[in-house]
Amino acid sequence: MTAKDQLTGFSGIVIGRAQYITGCDQYLLTPRTPDKDAKWFDEQRLVIDPTYAPVELDNSNGPGADLPAPIK
Repeated sequence: MTAKDQLTGFSGIVIGRAQYITGCDQYLLTPRTPDKDAKWFDEQRLVIDPTYAPVELDNSNGPGADLPAPIK
């Protein structure tokens, strides 16, 4: 998904997310132009582009950490 920082106008593609114990979650945005570096922004400052829906992964049918290892 893409997002834009309300204060600086920096926009880009979300490539990372950090969740902190203090509750100050941040997202890493990388711009579409190669001459700029990726930057971290607080979640409250970002506006998410509504045209791109977040991808929901459904791993309920596959093996997970809560299931025993398969026996061959």
